[in-house]
Amino acid sequence: MADRRTVVFFPEGAFGPTNNCVGIGRVLQGLGHRVVFIVEESFAGTLEAQGFEERLMRLAPPPATPEVPGQFWIDFIRDTAPIFRKPTIEQLGAFMAPTWQALIDGSKYVDARLREIIDELRPDVVVEDNVVAFAALPASGVPWVRIVSCNPAEMKDPSIPPFSSGYAARDRSAWPAFLEEVDRTHREMWADFDAFVRQHGAPGLTWTAGGPDFIHESPWLNLYSYPAEADYPREVPLRPTWHRLDSTVRSAAQSWELPAYLQDGEGSLLYLSLGSLGSADVGLLQRLVDVLGATRHRVIVSTGPLGDQVTLHERMTGAPFLPQPAILPTVDLVITHGGNNTVTEAFHHGKPMIVLPLFWDQVDNAQRVDELGFGVRLSTYGFAAEELAAAVERVLGDTALGARMATMAARIHGASGTVRAAGLIERVAATGEPVTAR
Repeated sequence: MADRRTVVFFPEGAFGPTNNCVGIGRVLQGLGHRVVFIVEESFAGTLEAQGFEERLMRLAPPPATPEVPGQFWIDFIRDTAPIFRKPTIEQLGAFMAPTWQALIDGSKYVDARLREIIDELRPDVVVEDNVVAFAALPASGVPWVRIVSCNPAEMKDPSIPPFSSGYAARDRSAWPAFLEEVDRTHREMWADFDAFVRQHGAPGLTWTAGGPDFIHESPWLNLYSYPAEADYPREVPLRPTWHRLDSTVRSAAQSWELPAYLQDGEGSLLYLSLGSLGSADVGLLQRLVDVLGATRHRVIVSTGPLGDQVTLHERMTGAPFLPQPAILPTVDLVITHGGNNTVTEAFHHGKPMIVLPLFWDQVDNAQRVDELGFGVRLSTYGFAAEELAAAVERVLGDTALGARMATMAARIHGASGTVRAAGLIERVAATGEPVTAR
């Protein structure tokens, strides 16, 4: 086709952001555009298997032994799991700052390779779903789009709780102390990264009253995925290049069928997932499996990359990696770590949630779900077995919540987030001009 464009996606090296981009990429591919993914070497072949081109890069020197996709973060989460038992303000120095530093180190390491890829492909637009800046993108002069597949608290506002705090929106009493600790633990690291991006041809970063930004807004287009019913009211409106998508749920690429021995069983059907990273804490996942195994319900378990270490019960089925988009429409309740993709997919399909967050924006999603009545937030490591079992029964028995979520899901389906996102990205690729919401 004469107006065929080259669209390059550059998601963070984890399954959540990658899957978020895949849904939009499929729509663009269907419109006849060339879609290329920049992925870590450990992901080699996974996007090609879905019909996309790949360009490979590394965020750190190669290891002595072969990697599995996302192995660095799997190991990192597993080894730092004890920190997630601490209050979020205590995680800032022990977990959040080292994680930001690891991401920054990756951005610095890959800079030259990204410039090579952009020079080779000469894309019409680059779409990134990351939480730190990559100086090569704004320095290239190529139009680029930012996708935020985190909780909207990442886009700071005076009326929104500090990012990764998990604090309530209606109670600001703890916000100042949290932000003071952010300054103490993050300021020097942020200043160093700000200097790096400036030295490598990108604009400087910002630090506002809400804390540091480690990534730029795009001058062309910024997208975030969160339903209107759960979004935060803002004191300061986002700039016109920001567009909210109710969801960017990818279509199910493969079918999935519940095993025959569970199809007609007693009880409701539950889905348990701690995400590809959270499930690396096998002890936590096994405890959840054991507690749910003692209930009357049937359970589908996403056991994650260390799934061979998880023992399921009689009324359960599971696997290390499951086609979540095909499964969620069939279940009655989602028990999740609060990752943004799973939360927005649950909203998309009208499923109430029990959220046990670990880190990052998961604590913000958990609090938002709880305070708006879309489900229940529990203490991830401190919950009692009877507390989880009671929460399951309470949420399943809430018919008003079920009706409310069904109404929300019907509206979200009509909004076609992936189609809308693809159309906005296509406009940037075709015109090279900003796309504003108003």
